Amino acid sequence: MEYELYPLGEDAVLIELGKEINLETHHWVQMITGLLEDNPPEWMIEYIPAFTTITIFYDPFKIIKAFKSNQLPYTYVCQQINFLFEQFNFDKSTQQRLVEIPVCYGGELGPDLDIVASVNQLTPEEVIQIHTSGDYIVYMIGFAPGFPYIGGMSEKIAAPRKESPRLKIPERSVGIAGIQTGIYPIETPGGWQLIGRTPIRLFTPEANPPSLLRAGDKIKFTAISFEEYQALEKRIG
Repeated sequence: MEYELYPLGEDAVLIELGKEINLETHHWVQMITGLLEDNPPEWMIEYIPAFTTITIFYDPFKIIKAFKSNQLPYTYVCQQINFLFEQFNFDKSTQQRLVEIPVCYGGELGPDLDIVASVNQLTPEEVIQIHTSGDYIVYMIGFAPGFPYIGGMSEKIAAPRKESPRLKIPERSVGIAGIQTGIYPIETPGGWQLIGRTPIRLFTPEANPPSLLRAGDKIKFTAISFEEYQALEKRIG
């Protein structure tokens, strides 16, 4: 595994694992976040994974006080990260969850399905077929609470963002922007083309953890009818 360490302000170090977003780099991000989760250094405050990096925030005063080191806290943290990586067996494989997301496509729940179809010279049914056959993976969670950055959508159904973003997008809406697809976990403004909605809640503040999805999850979209959507929404609450 190749990586670079960079300072980020006075209390954080950035671990760069690659320059491009791909599955190999994502694998290393998952391996290291798993390592930090299972073996949290006492000087670490939190870690934030992204597409190709992991940022570790630390308490410099705690390092100076507890370890009585003459080194700068950043230098000490870098040495500890290098030591931690040297001791860990990165040959272990990470386990992936498969999360099925039922979606009611088109109609009032997916008002832009016809636009996506027209842009790509497809029928709405073809768009649904392609969207539900994708090999999807959650690269990271961000932007809004529980919002998944999903990779794996076919370019055959790519569509531009709306010229004028909506002021309110209903929670659980499934959308497309460029070559990305995503699910809005909460009501928020946005410019994605909305192709459907899921009855599944992606963000539940009272739950632990509050986010249904996490980085590394595989996603399977399945098409359901409006009646099935209503029944599931009523059951889930």
